Amino acid sequence: MQVTFANATPADAAALAEISRRTFDDDSRRFLGQEPGGPPGYDSAPWQADMMRRGKYVKILADGRLAGGLIVFRMGGDHYELGRIFIDPAFQNRGLGGQAMRWIETAFPARRWTLDTPTWATRNHHFYEKLGYVRVREEGNGPARLVFYEKRLPIGETQP
Repeated sequence: MQVTFANATPADAAALAEISRRTFDDDSRRFLGQEPGGPPGYDSAPWQADMMRRGKYVKILADGRLAGGLIVFRMGGDHYELGRIFIDPAFQNRGLGGQAMRWIETAFPARRWTLDTPTWATRNHHFYEKLGYVRVREEGNGPARLVFYEKRLPIGETQP
């Protein structure tokens, strides 16, 4: 499977919102036993379009088909934050997430990456830790409780 990355445009917003909805609803159903559910704006095309103006929103393509998206924010200096990443359930467990994470770490000149994920999303924890992210803290209450991760890289270092 050939995986490519391209800038998302407002014309992609509705399709990305639908993939995001499927992804987060699937996680909510699988790991919390409830549906639907996701982070703010996860199922909203206007929210997706707004994020395209606020950060770097990239669509993930698998063999030319839209398979997911990711949003990166520059936090200042050499610090970037992964605001969101999602892969359509139909494309999961094929290595797209790992390829996307390696891509962002080479596409952006960051020395420090941060991200967060819900405490209940243990599959995400394993994924990020396998990629070298370190748990730094937890915040919040109940199902909204988040785990914060960080990864530090020397400038110019790329991941295999």
